[in-house]
Amino acid sequence: MHNSSAPRSPRRTLTGLSTAALCAAGALSATAAVPAAALPAPAGEDGARAAAAYPNLTPKPPMGWNNWSYYMCDIDEKVILGNARALVKSGLAAKGYDTVTVDDCWMSKQRDARGNLVPDRARFPRGMAYVGRELHRMGLKFGIYEDVGNLTCEKYPGSFGHYQQDADLFAKWKVDYLKMDGCNLATAPGKTKERTYHDAYRAVSQALRNTGRDIVFSVSAPAYFQYDGDQVWHRVIRWSSQVGNLWREGRDIAVEKHSGAKKWSSIKYNYAYNARLAPFQRPGRWNDPDFLLAGDSGLSTRQMQSQMSLWAVMAAPLISSTDLTKISPAALKVLGNRDIIAVDQDPKGVQGRVVQQGTGYDVLSKPLQGGDHAVALFNSGDAAQTLTTTAKTAGLPQARAYELRDLNTGRTTRTAGKISVRVPAHATVLYRVHPRR
Repeated sequence: MHNSSAPRSPRRTLTGLSTAALCAAGALSATAAVPAAALPAPAGEDGARAAAAYPNLTPKPPMGWNNWSYYMCDIDEKVILGNARALVKSGLAAKGYDTVTVDDCWMSKQRDARGNLVPDRARFPRGMAYVGRELHRMGLKFGIYEDVGNLTCEKYPGSFGHYQQDADLFAKWKVDYLKMDGCNLATAPGKTKERTYHDAYRAVSQALRNTGRDIVFSVSAPAYFQYDGDQVWHRVIRWSSQVGNLWREGRDIAVEKHSGAKKWSSIKYNYAYNARLAPFQRPGRWNDPDFLLAGDSGLSTRQMQSQMSLWAVMAAPLISSTDLTKISPAALKVLGNRDIIAVDQDPKGVQGRVVQQGTGYDVLSKPLQGGDHAVALFNSGDAAQTLTTTAKTAGLPQARAYELRDLNTGRTTRTAGKISVRVPAHATVLYRVHPRR
């Protein structure tokens, strides 16, 4: 789903929940305790068909770059390949940011006489297969955008009625990653909205498998049900994890034209809804709270660090959306922090959970392979405050002492069990906690 000044889907008109209200609902809400396996599939779903899950092509959260949040439709071959080269030159690609995804507006307004999608020749004069070849030549993966409806969010041709044809074309172009949006999908006669989305995304899932090419599948279905009630929303997330590898659950992150305050509010909002969804994530199936804004104008270094730290502790996809060709050293340092990337990419593949909350703060804990935990102390308020928790609250085993490594500063301290730190406004302290037995 895309941000713009006008609504393009039912969920766009239902954004009445404020960040504060969503936080008040709590990452520790009763619904978050329901195991994903306990949630039913859409009414009438055949159990055997539901078990045919999409291949696990992403054992770790995907990483990369997408143009949408920064450039929106202002894209062409030069923009895409220029950012790809910057991804490599900056060292980010070597740190895992390996997929470049071309979002909406890459195509012409009409299909050709055979019904195939046609790249906009003014924007991409050498076609999308050429873009893919150039990305592969750089050692990167090629991602592309489409929509299950009749039209994309920006009113370009959608895939409805062409699912297999488009999947075959993407495979021919050597696409590695497909982001499939859900704008402009009309509810089919005799079906519910949920069944219509379910059948559309399942059809695309099967079409991608039919190509014989491994294409990571990013599903947008849950984002169109965020305001339809938790029972339905959670059920859509559950079946999305069957048909694809990752899924957008809710409202889009802010875009470049928004103010710094709006972007920070957006980061907090997306964090708050994603933090509630830890029970639905599992290794290889990822909740996606949308793009990283580090490098985008208007955010402070602390705010950028907060988003990076929170996304990492939640095992979220790390997908940058900014102009990498002129990224500041501070923003590049945030995106390239190897220790924080390692938390996100930890082989255990667990989404961290909120273990403690208070006025203007959350504490999250994520178990890591080998027995360490990542513990994030997030001050969402507008004034500095001392945040305190314990190793026991964070789920660590009893030990004679605990080594705390601040992953943003690199400083290491020890504690007998109490974890307490002065956290500036809008900042997150992310520790890697190691029990010393």
